[in-house]
Amino acid sequence: MMPAQETYDVIVVGAGAGGMTAAAVAAAEGLRVLVIEKTAFVGGTTTWSGGMVWIPANPKMKEAGLSDSVADAVQYLSSTVPEPANAGLRAAFLARGPEAIAYLEARTEVRLQPVKAYPDYYPERLGATPGGRVLEPVAFDGTRLGRAFVRLRPPLPEFTLFGGMMVNRLDIPHLRRIGKSLRSTLRAARLVSEYMLQRLRSPRGTTLHLGNALAARLYASLLARQVEILFSEDVEDLSMQGDRVSGVVIRHGSRDRAIEARRGVVLAAGGFSHDAALHKRFFPPAAGFVSAANPSGTGDGLRLAMTAGAALNTEATSPAYWVPASLFRRADGSRGVFPHTVTDRAKPGVIAVNAAGRRFVNEALSYHEFVLAMLRDGHGEPDRPFYLVCDRQFLWRYGLGRIKPFTRSIRRYVASGELLKAPDIAQLAAKIGIKPSVLSATIVSYNVGAKEGRDPEFGRGSTIYQRHLGDAAHKPNPCVAPILRAPFFALRIYPADLGTAIGMKVDAQARVLRGDGTPIAGLYACGNDMGSIMNGNYPGPGITLGPALTFGYIAGRHLAEGSVAIATTPAAAGTPV
Repeated sequence: MMPAQETYDVIVVGAGAGGMTAAAVAAAEGLRVLVIEKTAFVGGTTTWSGGMVWIPANPKMKEAGLSDSVADAVQYLSSTVPEPANAGLRAAFLARGPEAIAYLEARTEVRLQPVKAYPDYYPERLGATPGGRVLEPVAFDGTRLGRAFVRLRPPLPEFTLFGGMMVNRLDIPHLRRIGKSLRSTLRAARLVSEYMLQRLRSPRGTTLHLGNALAARLYASLLARQVEILFSEDVEDLSMQGDRVSGVVIRHGSRDRAIEARRGVVLAAGGFSHDAALHKRFFPPAAGFVSAANPSGTGDGLRLAMTAGAALNTEATSPAYWVPASLFRRADGSRGVFPHTVTDRAKPGVIAVNAAGRRFVNEALSYHEFVLAMLRDGHGEPDRPFYLVCDRQFLWRYGLGRIKPFTRSIRRYVASGELLKAPDIAQLAAKIGIKPSVLSATIVSYNVGAKEGRDPEFGRGSTIYQRHLGDAAHKPNPCVAPILRAPFFALRIYPADLGTAIGMKVDAQARVLRGDGTPIAGLYACGNDMGSIMNGNYPGPGITLGPALTFGYIAGRHLAEGSVAIATTPAAAGTPV
């Protein structure tokens, strides 16, 4: 398929959340927009994510009766993102994030709601909030996309039920209480019945939640504005007129074709999680090469920008946003990567151990902090083993990795070697290559405090964020319980990334910068192609999607203004936070 036009006002490279936001805003402002997506689907990594969007002092908080201020957010970020780099961009984000949300709700199909009880990741820091800064997408009916529904990237199958049924956060506790609560049982029955009816008309469930709902809403916004999307096409190069980016060159068959962008080009191709050369250049050796990000993120946007003279932001404290992950093989032979974000690590009755069989981290910390501890403990060794260890009661009640709660037969997981099982701790240690006496001592030491709901070694369950991820029904500590009931299990976990933090330097208008701090006329970036405004720190849920939507919005509005890029100094990017 080739584009219908030779010339557009705006060309967006990449159909993830950031790119689709820029396209939707530019189109809402009356511009003719082309989106070029290298895969057959829209949504990128967003479709696999929780869809959380972190925007301090957002308008939805006020509507819900929650208090927040930019001043509080500044105070919070001053301790969680202490580096001065990108201070101006953080100021722009705080100033324009609420504006972006209001605009998207008024002019596009995006609908968000505040998560009232989802604390910032460092709730003990000044300026933190117990909830509301993070927004989640309102559920979306996929049938509204019509025949285009097949172009929306499906969620990870491991995060669905019955081969394609999505559930939201609030449904999970009800599913766990089937047979124990009449209300929960009836609700679960309604959800399953609705799903079965949907499957009569669709290859998967059409009630969409989480990141799949956010991507669907952005996609619906593009369809409503008749934005053209070119699928399965790679951008070979940027076209230049003097020192200004004037369009793109795509390879179609055996020939190249230039497409003009009168206003500019937005790069939002998803970062470089799956590019081996850039990974080796920027990632620590202990990280290995495991990623939970979409495989299409191979550094295309960065390479295109660098040919035009763009500078990379390499000052990030961390080159990526981290998550512990387990690996497995699906029935079709493909490799699966399960990100252990919030489903198991903080629940009572599981611990994480290193290659020596000792605990090395508070398991209820954020997934980013958890992997930072893995990298410190790994001493630069990419294959250093780490395991989650639990007993049969934990596995039944909470599941582990892709093994869902109340799974009656775990035979196939054990047979494949994905899940290790043993009748006692000593034999489990032997199976995973750990000295039995050490792992046994670790379990005994943990259990002494755990029987009373305490964790003297790491203080697990000591903050509202940690308790939020635990099991509220478990007393006295929702994050701590002893490991007692045989058989015992271990699951190998690896350091993995959710997306890259190193990307292009941009200014407060999302314009890509050269090394001297001047903007490249006609070139913009957002999403993971843009360098992290948090410098690779992770202060709260949704701090990748929050900036992605905000700077996608900023790029779309600036392009609509038709401004000609002019030279600025680095200081013009904003004021320090």
